[in-house]
Amino acid sequence: MEKIDQWIAGIPQASSDAAVLSVFDPVTGQAYAECPRGTAVDIAAAVTAAQSAFPVWSALKASDRAQWLNRLADAIEARIEAFSRCESRDTGKPLGLVRDIEIPRAIANFRFFAGTATQSLDQSYHQEAGLNYTLHQPLGVVGVISPWNLPLYLLSWKLAPALAAGNCVIAKPSEITPMSADLLARTAQEIGFPAGVLNIVQGAGETVGAALVAHPDVKAISFTGSTAVGHRIAAACADQFKKLTLEMGGKNPALVFADAPAHTLKSLVRAAFQNSGQICLCGSRILIHRDIYEDFKKAFVAESSALKIGAPSDPATQLGPVMSEAHFRKVLAYIALAKDEGGSVLCGGEAVKPEACDGWFIAPTVIEGLPMDSGFCQDEIFGPVVSLHAFDNENHALALANASRYGLAATVWTSDLMRAHRMASELECGIVWINTWMQRDLRTPFGGMKQSGFGREGGLEAMKFFTEPKTVCIGVLPNG
Repeated sequence: MEKIDQWIAGIPQASSDAAVLSVFDPVTGQAYAECPRGTAVDIAAAVTAAQSAFPVWSALKASDRAQWLNRLADAIEARIEAFSRCESRDTGKPLGLVRDIEIPRAIANFRFFAGTATQSLDQSYHQEAGLNYTLHQPLGVVGVISPWNLPLYLLSWKLAPALAAGNCVIAKPSEITPMSADLLARTAQEIGFPAGVLNIVQGAGETVGAALVAHPDVKAISFTGSTAVGHRIAAACADQFKKLTLEMGGKNPALVFADAPAHTLKSLVRAAFQNSGQICLCGSRILIHRDIYEDFKKAFVAESSALKIGAPSDPATQLGPVMSEAHFRKVLAYIALAKDEGGSVLCGGEAVKPEACDGWFIAPTVIEGLPMDSGFCQDEIFGPVVSLHAFDNENHALALANASRYGLAATVWTSDLMRAHRMASELECGIVWINTWMQRDLRTPFGGMKQSGFGREGGLEAMKFFTEPKTVCIGVLPNG
């Protein structure tokens, strides 16, 4: 049984009450590690460590902080096989997906924000009212809470800008997938990363997560996770007027027009089922022009049914398990709900047991015949399940796409550039991909509308969030 530690002031330690949570391998369904349950005492110790480290870290030249982030990125890259195997076991993802895409993206996050650290946000103005300039100063101690679906990638997405801006950080990874965060802390210790600047406190959301949000000396919270948890965090932060950014759920539409390019089919199957549909950006409502609906449906079902489900170590595996037993039961319950609501299952719709795997696998599931206001089409399910819908024209497609309380992402598939611009302008979401999916320029703002969250991450938006602007005005002396 592997042991995971709290990392406070650069020192590995048990939870203050020594209690642990079991960590399960989703491929086998068996516990293989123990994670600290975590307490408010652990959070308080981490805050103290971060406060002690802050004066020195925040006073470093931006180029020196950038050098530390680059050293951490280099160290992760040197251990990429270890990180990949660690995360693949923790999540059940195909090893190739983790090694070739997700860990490299985490490395890229650290390197990108190392560069961003040296690009000043400060501005100056003169001739109107003296000489004015702005300072963007670090907040102090900040908290980041990351989810279980992309453990290291989304943790680094928050850690890197917070550190680059000069803050000291307390990170709370998901207790479902804690392994890569623990390895990150060990890697930071090995390269001599300044103690107390990066603290990782493991544990359950209702204990350490709540304590982190509630602590009065934590100046900001960056959260990625469910809308329900985000709602509770927003209420707690509002009581303290604490800075907050929320990246929450999605129920993302894909709009497929009759002139969609040839690569649309394979791209949409990937967008629907990568990581077993456990990406907030996955396309889960596929809207297809009525003229091509039947042909596209047939091809989509065939392509989805052909996806190889299996163990992450098998190079042929394209689809792994969902990441917990509770989530497994939730997804299957939604499939049952779809049937009750009158939906027809075109493929999948059931749990499967690949060879030598006893864990939480669900076949890629495609359902049609559901109204857009059904529970299946309105709730974020976060699994290998999608619904198909026909539309008649642009206005009908927009009405269906925007008929959701979520507004994170959308994709539009068409060869008509002017149509693409019209759709992008009217879709109610934070990011629109045209004839592609999951391409990300790290300089662009990222976030959602409606119940998908508020605030933006990425690029200078992230640096602005983790700093406080201060205006300095130098008066001009009167003549004479």
